[in-house]
This record gives sequence, C-alpha cells and structure tokens, in this order.
Amino acid sequence: MIRSTAVTAAGAAKASKIRAKRSRWNAPLAGYLFISPWLLGFVCLTAYPLLLSLYYSFTNYTLMEPIEWVGTRNYELIFTADSKFSQSVKVTFMYVAASVPLKLAAALVVALILNKALKGITFYRTAIYFPSLIGGSIAVSLLWRNIFGVDGIFNKIIGVFGIAGKGWITNPGTALWTLILLTVWQFGSTMVIFLAGLKQIPNDLYEASSVDGAGRFRQFISVTLPMLSPILYFNLIMAVIGAFQMFTSAFVITNGGPMNSTYVYALYLYERAFSRYQLGYSSALAWIMLVMIVLATVIIAFSAKYWVFYETDTGGRKRK
Repeated sequence: MIRSTAVTAAGAAKASKIRAKRSRWNAPLAGYLFISPWLLGFVCLTAYPLLLSLYYSFTNYTLMEPIEWVGTRNYELIFTADSKFSQSVKVTFMYVAASVPLKLAAALVVALILNKALKGITFYRTAIYFPSLIGGSIAVSLLWRNIFGVDGIFNKIIGVFGIAGKGWITNPGTALWTLILLTVWQFGSTMVIFLAGLKQIPNDLYEASSVDGAGRFRQFISVTLPMLSPILYFNLIMAVIGAFQMFTSAFVITNGGPMNSTYVYALYLYERAFSRYQLGYSSALAWIMLVMIVLATVIIAFSAKYWVFYETDTGGRKRK
C-alpha cells in the first residue's frame, strides 16, 4: 500500500510538471499567435529582403546575367575607383549639415510662437502643419520647381523690388539651397513634437526663474532648452535619418544637376540600380548608406549625455 501511495504521488508530481510545462508554452504561444501578422510581415518584407541585399552586395547581379559571387570587389570599386560616390557623399553631407539645423530651428521657433493662447491658434497650427502632410510628394516637387524656375513666382516677387531674378534651380551655387529650403518648409511634424514638449514644461519653473530676475532669453536658455532637450534629441535623430535618405525632391526638381551640385547619395543609388541595373553594386551602396546613418546616430547618441537632460538627471548624469 505504501508503494502504491508513492507511485500515485510520483504520478501526480509528474502530471503537475507536465501541466506547468504546458502552461509555460501556452502563454508565449498565444502571444506569438497575436503578433504573427506583424511577425510574418517583418520576416517576409523586412528581414528577408535585408539579408538578401547583403548577399547581393557581394555579387555581380545585373538582372540580365546569372548571379556571380565577387566578394568585396563592389566595395573596393566604390571606395577606390568611383568618383560619383565621393561626389554624392559630399553633396549629401552638405545637405544634412545645412537642412537639419535649419529645420529644427524653424520648427522650434514656430512651436514657441504657437504655444501661446492666441485667437484662432488652432487654425494657425493646422495651416502650418499642412505642408508636412504632402511633404516629399512629386506634386510638391513640381510646384517647387515652378516657383524657383527662371519664370517662376519667386523671381516675379523679387522683381517688384527691382531685384534681378535668375534660375535658382539651374545655378550650381543655389540649386542645393532650393532643396534645403523645401525641406525646411516641411517642418510641421517636427514642430508638433516640439509643441507637445513645450506643453509638458511646468509653469512653476518659469515663475521661479522670473522671481530670480531671469528675462525671456535667459528663461529660454536655462529652462526651455534643458527641459526640451529629450524632444530635441529625438527630432535631431529623425531629421538626420530622413536627410540622408532624401531622394524625391532631388530627382524631380533637379535630377542631380546642375553639374552634380544636387547629386545626393540616394539619387546615385537609384541610378545604379534602376538605370544601369547594377543591383549588386547598388546593394553595396545601400549598405554603406546604412552604415553612415548608424554612425551618425551613434555619434548623436554618444553626445547626448553632455546636452540631454531628464528630470532625474543632474548635469547630464543620473542622480544616485
């Protein structure tokens, strides 16, 4: 009887372990079933193409011929014998260095203005945000090309003041700046994020600084910017990533000209892939772009500890 009781207890313990193991599997399984649509889309539409492009970057793939493994030859050609690569990188870095600070500054200034209780402020916010809804579209690029053309609206406006107009898009010295101006004009999304951040700053901080004799400028430097630095950090990273990938306006407005002054990196990648059908070479260019974006993001993230402040931070470091 004692042996029978022991066997029964062992069986119950074993059954309990099996039920516990099943419960441990059932909970994650239910979660995986819920996220399966996203997971399937990620694997098929993101992960697989990403790994496939990495493989293609080490091949001579032209769609017309069988795939040929060439190792690192594509990367060697890019860095040693491709003059257009260096030109496109130069133009892209110039575009990023100019457009990102100007866009952030414009968005922050407008957000500060729209953060006040003014009559009709909802209409102004909507009107200013509207260009971002159509940003990056072909229609906007065509409109921009007509505005800054030789016979465009901009030249007619400055002509009223006796200023001689010119082909802003066809001039190598000004073509890139027209694209930068288009990017700055589409600051609506960045402005909305800044505005949300401004709403979260307690008024007590401004009142306390005012009692201490701080003026508007000092309040902006000592209160607004530090409290807004996490938002600025996020907007900076998103703006840099977007600027590196700029394509539509350069393709539609200038097509890389004049004299390659607007020949941005994404445009060069597109030309190699869809004009010359050098998909292996263009895959290598795409991975180089990814590395450049990652490096830029890492540099910004590393510098964040010196200028990004949170409520639990003192001088950029966490309180202990």
